[in-house]
Amino acid sequence: MRLAAGDELQHKEPGVETPASESGSVSVVDAVRASMVNQAEMAYRRDRLLAWLALTAGAGIILAIPFALHAGSEFFLPVTCALVIAVALVPLLEWLERRGMPSAIASLFCVLLFLVLANAAIASVIVPATDWFALLPSRIALIRHNLSPLIDIYAAFERFVDQTMGTFARSSATSARTVTVEAPNSLFDYVATSAPHAIVQMLFSTLVVYFFLSGWTRMRRRTITSRGSFSSAMTTARVIQEMVDRTSAYLATITTVNIGMGVLVSLVLWFVGMPTPMMWGGLVAILNYIPYFGPILGAGLLAIGGLMTFADLGYALVPAAMFVAVHLVEANVLTPMLVGRRLTINPLLILVALSFWSWVWGTAGALLAVPLLIILKTILDAAGWPDITGFLFAEGTFTNAHGDEEPLAQSWPEK
Repeated sequence: MRLAAGDELQHKEPGVETPASESGSVSVVDAVRASMVNQAEMAYRRDRLLAWLALTAGAGIILAIPFALHAGSEFFLPVTCALVIAVALVPLLEWLERRGMPSAIASLFCVLLFLVLANAAIASVIVPATDWFALLPSRIALIRHNLSPLIDIYAAFERFVDQTMGTFARSSATSARTVTVEAPNSLFDYVATSAPHAIVQMLFSTLVVYFFLSGWTRMRRRTITSRGSFSSAMTTARVIQEMVDRTSAYLATITTVNIGMGVLVSLVLWFVGMPTPMMWGGLVAILNYIPYFGPILGAGLLAIGGLMTFADLGYALVPAAMFVAVHLVEANVLTPMLVGRRLTINPLLILVALSFWSWVWGTAGALLAVPLLIILKTILDAAGWPDITGFLFAEGTFTNAHGDEEPLAQSWPEK
């Protein structure tokens, strides 16, 4: 029997498999493919769970950050202002360093130049503005006289409101107090009376700007060289350079436009006979850093100034009308032409950023809203935006959809 079996084995052609061995090979292929699909499904579920945890934690952090920034505004506000100013001064610092100036001296020069220009601009606005505030009580009668035609239009409506609310007004009437406020005599008195620790915050911000600039080259080199691969180092260098370029380009362009608009408004106001035209030009230039709301506030202040100066209502509104005309040309022609498409930001994002930072830090937050938006957008563009929509509606994992795993299940060749 053994020899017969051996003879049968010897007479079989080599390379020909029996039906049993063929079905066993197919079963192994199916088992391996099923195992890979199961592993992919488990990995997908794990990624979904981690994505849900990340989304929940991120939502909690996003909701907590505004309250933390608002509560710690005495620390976070000067630090943020200093960092934005320092990033804007980096191109000037690098230009000085390329010409052989040491980092410490170049940083000191940048800080001193910024302080001189900023203090000159603020002083040119605040010092005359104190005189206007002191003059306001004596000009109330002139303002009422100019607005009397508008008041007469609503006289009937006011009488109706007075008759309807007369009972409530009499029951809640209180005696008025007269408070005499002495106008500050100098810029230092104004700062000392309006913000007791403003000087300390200014000194702190100045030191942050100086040390940030003096260590900028070493810090950037260390950040780039500490990456694990050449590609990640190049990506880090590109992100840093784009952040500096976009922020500094935006601030430099907007500053140039605002200075030009302030000079033009000053000349126009001087021509129509408005007192202290340089103060008004500097004021509208500073307010123009706040998109949308700043020009509206500037036009309102110019209207009040015109009502305090001129006796005719039509002529009193000329300064505000001239500013609105200049601003329309600047906002719709000059700024888009200079800024270009590279720095174009969705107006909805600007409005949301203005509302958010104004709520967190007030007027200072409104001034910082657009630069901070540019910095955050540059970082997220490089790091990648999370695909929240795909995660919620397409069963993705922030970076891909569940449908991406279908080719994995079909990639094993069929026998």
